[in-house]
Parts: sequence; C-alpha cells; structure tokens
Amino acid sequence: MLDINDFRAASGGDPEKIRASEKKRGRDETIVDKVIELDEAWRQTRFKLDMLNGDVKTFSKEVGKLMKEKKAEEAAEVKAKVKEVKQAIEECKKKLEELEAERDRVLKTVGNLVHESVPVHDDEEHNEVVETWGEMRAKTPDMKEHHDLLYMIDGYEPEKGSKVAGNRGYFLKGPGLMISLACLNMGTSFLIKRGYTPMQVPYFMKKETMGKVAQLSQFDEELYGATEGPDQAEADKKYLIATSEQPLAAYHQNDWIDKAEFPLRYAGYSTCFRKEAGSGRDARGIFRVHQFDKVEQFCLTAPENSWEEHDRMVKIAAEYMQELGISYRLVNIVSGALNDAAAKKIDLEGWFPAQGEKGTFRELVSVSNCTDYQARRLMIRYGASKVAKQATYVHMLNGTLCANTRTVCVLLETYQTEDGIQLPKPFWSYLPEYVEGKPGFIPFVREALVLDAGGHAKKRGKKK
Repeated sequence: MLDINDFRAASGGDPEKIRASEKKRGRDETIVDKVIELDEAWRQTRFKLDMLNGDVKTFSKEVGKLMKEKKAEEAAEVKAKVKEVKQAIEECKKKLEELEAERDRVLKTVGNLVHESVPVHDDEEHNEVVETWGEMRAKTPDMKEHHDLLYMIDGYEPEKGSKVAGNRGYFLKGPGLMISLACLNMGTSFLIKRGYTPMQVPYFMKKETMGKVAQLSQFDEELYGATEGPDQAEADKKYLIATSEQPLAAYHQNDWIDKAEFPLRYAGYSTCFRKEAGSGRDARGIFRVHQFDKVEQFCLTAPENSWEEHDRMVKIAAEYMQELGISYRLVNIVSGALNDAAAKKIDLEGWFPAQGEKGTFRELVSVSNCTDYQARRLMIRYGASKVAKQATYVHMLNGTLCANTRTVCVLLETYQTEDGIQLPKPFWSYLPEYVEGKPGFIPFVREALVLDAGGHAKKRGKKK
C-alpha cells in the first residue's frame, strides 16, 4: 500500500499525484479524498486522545497535591474527574482504532503510483510494443494448435484429467512431461548462472499473510482455500498459492536488511493453483489451467536501483526465450490493466504460429516493479539499524521466467513438423531419444482429438 504521509499535503505529501495515478488506472480518484477525510478524522481523534491523556496526568498530580495537604474531599472531586476522563479515553481509543481500520482498509484499495513510462489507456489493444525478436513463422494449412500437438505425441490426457479433477484437469505424461521438466530445469539453471538463489516455497499460506501480498479481488477470482473443516478458526485459514511470488514476497516480512546485501535475487519454484474464475477462454489444452508449475524471478533492491533491476529482469526473461528459440515481442502494459501493486509491467508474448488467422502473440511472461507497495504492508525495511528514526522500505520486483504449461504450448507450435516435433539442441540432453538417430525429435503416435457435438473427445486411434 501507499504511505499515508503521501496523502498529507501539509506534511509534504502530494495527493494530486495520487489522484492523477488513480485516474490513469481508470478509477474514481475521489477515493483519495476518502482516505484524506478518514485520516483527518483519525488525526483529530489522536489529538483529542493526547489531550485527554494530558488531563489525566494533570489531574493525577493535583490529587497527589491535595492528599498531601489533607484535603480529602477536594481530592475526591478531582478523582471523579479523572474517572470521567479515563472513560472518555477508552471511548476515544475505540473510535481511534475504528477510524484507523477503516482508513487503512480504504488506503489498501488505492493502487501503486503508475510510472511515467506506462502508456495511459484502459484497453490492452493500446499496449506499447517495445521490442520484437525472432522470425514469426508463417501459418500453413497443415499446422496444428498446441492442444492437438500435445495429444498427438501422447503427451497428455485431457479427458481422464477432467474425470479426476474436473474442468481444466489434465494428466501430463510421457514426452509432454519430459518437455515440461526440461523447461523448468533449464530455467532454474539459467537463473542460478545469473546469481539467483533457487527457492522451493510453501504451496499454501496463512490468510493473514496472503492478505498482505494479494489484492482483495484475487481471493474470489483466483485463490483456492485450503480448508480443514467447518469449525476452522478464521485465523487458521490457509490459501493455496497462485504464484511463488506470494510466499517469496513474505519471506522477509518484518526484516531489516543490510543495504550491502542488495540486490537479493531468488529463483522461486512452485506448483501454482488458480481458479480462473469466469474465464471461458482456452478451454482446450493446457495453456490456461488450474494447476501448473513455474520458475519465477523475485528480487529485492534499494529504491534507487529498482528500475535498473526491472530492465535486467526483462532482459533475462528475453534471453531465456532466445535460448529456447521462441520468437516474441515485449509490450509495455497500459495503466488500466495494471494490478494494484505494479507501478509498471512488461509482458513477453510468444509467437504462436498456428493460432488465429495468421498466427498470434500470447502472454508467456510478466515482469513487474511493485516498488515499496508490498514491502510497506510486510514491513520489509533496510538500513544500518532497527533504531533508525525513519524506516526506508525495500523495492520488490517479480517476473515469470517459465510457466511450464504455456512454454510447452509455444514450443510445440513453434517446432512442429509434418510427422512430429523437432526440438532444438538445448533440449537434447533432457529428453530420451524417441527415434534412434534423431535427438530432440518426438513423433506423432496418434491422431488429434475430434470433439463431438457435446464437446467430448472422440478418439481416432493410433496414428499409422
């Protein structure tokens, strides 16, 4: 969340800057006025509480003086006043807590300050293309989409997965699994060589902690609850993670980090779980599923270095795709499509030659600079000492390197041939030799699935 002092113009804050940022996000900027109104009420109540506490001290001294002077009756009258003031203090404290809770609740709905380089629009059709790499393979009539290709190499079982796990369930098997593992292992090694510490994270988080790293809408639209029964206490509730970014963000909560340790760079590995609530897109295949594995870049830096770190993370993601031979473009996401925490987000979109009329770009990677927005709620600070007069919060950045399912999809479409998939040399040491003398080649062994009128697959048997 933002610093409450940024809303206080009298204290050097700039609420107009926040209003302008909310407007860029396509939101009602009067939310800023609501925060200021609640904060002013909180500060007035805080002042009143301080005055009441001062009265108690004054009256207490007066009682002591009167008692020394043997003026018990007068002392009793002052004691009665003390009792009244203490009651007023308790009422004031309750009101202060209520105002603070409401102010902070509204404050948490205000997004991070949008960076000046972000294109201002609410439609992603206006995302800014900043770089294009590789040759965009032209679509031909005989090309298959990734879901057909994965089935044809006997790489997954969608029907059996749906029977076991429901909508978007799948079994990844054989060459499908081997390609997936290759991508993840290559990605982890790729980051280790660039100074990242590999981390396998918890796959679920306490609700309180998740609330500090995920925005409210994610709880309903994205996150799965890990319930332990109807009588589970609210404080004990847990949620499955949607990305390793979430537990990695909380890894240093309440820490004071020595600035000499920066940058801290983690290669997070995890299985990710997402509801994809309300999404009817990509119903076939494994491009958009409820469960997948991912290697994530997560970095912490000093504020003055975070934009340089953001550029570096984007470059690393691009270099990984270049190593895989995946053609792509980098796009600067419009302000209206940014999540609350991100000040800026760059997406890497891979080229899928078999989709659409002439091929199309699809999102594979997102790299975001969240500046100090997450760190403030998690109390992650840096400096020489915990007794520093003013806390300075770290800047936190996150970015996908490899989401296994989407990377498998783009590889299959990119490297499809007439009779199979010919993967490039970086994969050869990770795969068995499916056809003798043809390293990296995975043959088609069965026909593509054909769907009946009800959308159920009709198998066509083994490929001859």
